[in-house]
Amino acid sequence: MPSGDEDHAEDHARDGTPCPADGPTSLLSCAARAARTGLGLRGLPAGLARLLGLDFLALSAVTHSGLPELVWDEPSGGLGAELEELQFALGDGPTLEAAPRSRPLAEPDLAATDPARWPAFLPEAVNTAVRAVVAVPLLLGVATVGVLTGYRTAPGALTDTQWRDLRRLSRTLVALLLDTADAAPADETGPRSDLVLRRAEIHQATGYLSDRLGIPPAQALLRLRSYALGHTIPLTTLARALLTGRLPPESLDE
Repeated sequence: MPSGDEDHAEDHARDGTPCPADGPTSLLSCAARAARTGLGLRGLPAGLARLLGLDFLALSAVTHSGLPELVWDEPSGGLGAELEELQFALGDGPTLEAAPRSRPLAEPDLAATDPARWPAFLPEAVNTAVRAVVAVPLLLGVATVGVLTGYRTAPGALTDTQWRDLRRLSRTLVALLLDTADAAPADETGPRSDLVLRRAEIHQATGYLSDRLGIPPAQALLRLRSYALGHTIPLTTLARALLTGRLPPESLDE
């Protein structure tokens, strides 16, 4: 049963007044309001990462290809977004591991994490300020529609209360991915085809390379990643070079 304070916060969310931001109940209720009223991801309040004992949050929708696609981060444009892009470029890391799972994962001290867990991601991550990570798959039945990943700049595990709030937020975010114009699955297999993808050029270049070289899309993406890492080129820059004809696809033919 919700507490009286929680009922009061939900009343604020229903009547259209600005969301209060004076505590966990208020912030989580504001997030629920964003899902209920159609405000979408842009309606999520600031301070959710801090509420959960984290420094950065990143929400990725799982596309029909099975790849996580960053759709929201808080604080916007911070280290969380950088780490999500790093994982996509490397093909390795907590968000990618969590996507096919049905349960959360946590590493409270990246410096003590088994290097074999994320062999490509960990050496890069330890060169940033991040020291701990959690990732929660967002489930619709047995299908994963997204991943909520949290990062903190000091090692340490979440408390029971923080885990409870993280799970509550994750349930709200499932509703946002389902019911808003920002991202909504057409069925239980992934987001709607009209989801605006931040990595659209990479997806286009993957399809282009797959067609030109006659290889599966997963192999084409692997070649893009390998070439980008080997030549120290951002993945988006490489994709643009392919799509504009500045780099022939045969350059990536092994």
